[in-house]
Amino acid sequence: MKRALWLLPLLALAAGVAWQQVSAPLPEYWSDSEVALIGSLSLTALPPLPADPSNAVADSEEAARLGRWLYFDPRLSANGRVACASCHQPALAFTDGLALAVGIDVGTRHTPSLIGLSYSPWYYWDGRKDSQWAQALAPLEAPIEHGSDRLSLLRLLVDDSHYSRLYRATFGDLPPLADIASEGTAAVRERGRTAAQQHQIDAAFANMGKALAAYQRKLQPGRSRFDDYADGVARDGRTGQGELLSSDEIAGLGLFIGKAQCINCHNGPLFTNFDFHNTGVLAVSGQLPAIGRYDGIRLAREDPFNCLGPFSDARESDCVELRFARDDNQLVGAHKTPTLRNITETAPYMHGGQIATLTEVVRHYNEAPVSMLSHNEAKPLNLRPVERRQLEAFLATLSAPLAAESEWLEAPNYAE
Repeated sequence: MKRALWLLPLLALAAGVAWQQVSAPLPEYWSDSEVALIGSLSLTALPPLPADPSNAVADSEEAARLGRWLYFDPRLSANGRVACASCHQPALAFTDGLALAVGIDVGTRHTPSLIGLSYSPWYYWDGRKDSQWAQALAPLEAPIEHGSDRLSLLRLLVDDSHYSRLYRATFGDLPPLADIASEGTAAVRERGRTAAQQHQIDAAFANMGKALAAYQRKLQPGRSRFDDYADGVARDGRTGQGELLSSDEIAGLGLFIGKAQCINCHNGPLFTNFDFHNTGVLAVSGQLPAIGRYDGIRLAREDPFNCLGPFSDARESDCVELRFARDDNQLVGAHKTPTLRNITETAPYMHGGQIATLTEVVRHYNEAPVSMLSHNEAKPLNLRPVERRQLEAFLATLSAPLAAESEWLEAPNYAE
């Protein structure tokens, strides 16, 4: 018996360590400031979808129908096998489950979700497009994505009678292909066109992007367990709401809006401020560290399809975001804050899919490593293992089926 006495201090120490892994009991009520923060995250607080003055058909049902057909159609690619839906898959919360997107070839960035993206003033991880329709155009011509060209896409619209009908119902007549040089190499075709003919092609191309954007505006998040919980908190302030969330999930929410500081960037009903931040994420394997928003804002201002361009439907006064956006050195290495809605369905994570799991994401922010470019805006959180587990448990409460009607989530029958 005496020989075992030396074990007692070790057992007491072990018990103390185990106790440290258990969170303190939850208070019965959230504070007034916590109630306000939690309420601000509910979909109940989501404002109506903002207008896009650069896209006159943004909320047109006819345009959305055309956009849906275009979205799922692999004929928009050079090899006839890549559609928008190849990377932005409805079954994966409009992502693809890959670290780097794969079109005709492997891309350089991770596919972000399209859910709720129409609320954003900027598109792509570096914000190099200032509208959803301008963003939708870029993959169609990118050699590693669809690899198509504007004349081929126009020919598809003209030759396919269904597309022709949908296009005319939305935008009016298509340009007459017979009057546009279409033989020989791309360089020969370019030289054979007048400026007016090229403008017709470019305008039809822009209209395809506007139709795709009208479709993507339908892709909005559905209410999750968290939203029901948040609305209950708004009514009476109690932490318990009919067991909508577990004690660990509630503790994780407290960390999210408090000690973990997640709400600094992942705020609002879509859990993103749509701004750009450098959080010290490692470079994509085989690539140099990405300059991010520092280059992105310059590319947006040079884009012929931007808000101020000849194909935009906006007035100059509508383009405040583009004209006055920050472009200083603090944006080196900064990337756009993604939504956390349906986050459990969109692994891997970050702009290059560098982090495989949510557990690793939480660990990354807990440690806040030194950034390879500029500085890491995040600071070490010093979360205990139990707190990291609780934070991850809360994030899982943000997943739910989309609010969109099922017809918008399914490919049309092209054989009809």
